[in-house]
Amino acid sequence: MDYVIVLERTILFYVLITVLYRFMGKREVGQLGIVDLIVSILIAELAAMSIDNRKESIFLSIIPIVSLVLIQIGMAYYSLKNAKVRDAFDGVPSVIIKKGIINFKEMIKQRYNIDDLLTQLREQHIRSIEEVDYAILETSGNLSVFKKSGEFVSEYPMPVILDGEIQEETLKEISKSEKWLLKMLQEEKVELQEVFYAFYRKKNLFIIKHKDIEK
Repeated sequence: MDYVIVLERTILFYVLITVLYRFMGKREVGQLGIVDLIVSILIAELAAMSIDNRKESIFLSIIPIVSLVLIQIGMAYYSLKNAKVRDAFDGVPSVIIKKGIINFKEMIKQRYNIDDLLTQLREQHIRSIEEVDYAILETSGNLSVFKKSGEFVSEYPMPVILDGEIQEETLKEISKSEKWLLKMLQEEKVELQEVFYAFYRKKNLFIIKHKDIEK
């Protein structure tokens, strides 16, 4: 009888967790952020406890599992609207190589060593750091690499506005001022608070407004 109960609970939680993860929209482990990973571990632990403890009602595990999923979905939705919340929970990408130069200070901050860097470069068929213009360590742990072009013009889009907030560091990188940026917005007849994302690439400014992504 105990074997039947264990089997039934195993199948039930397998189906339930599969449905919930589909509902959460997760695709693969490599895309999970820190919070997503924590939620996944808690769900697995709750399911394992319920399968092992056959005398307790399964609802003692189902209720917290569903609650965790709903909280995570709510936080994911709210983070889409608020950059500070998104950065707090998901972190921000780190520039490891900038204009062909390794940013050792950022590597130390992220506890990312040179062996990690070389390994991930080799995985993308890059033999030498000299071939790299920009390399960004994403919040998922993956390394995005932009090779040097023949004219040595960076293909990497430099974010200058995120959710209506001017990125001062980026403006310094591209040798532009806040006055220049505001003038560009004025020419496009766009208010700063209307901008969801604006980036600078190949000497051009590209603007995405909030209303563009809400269509």
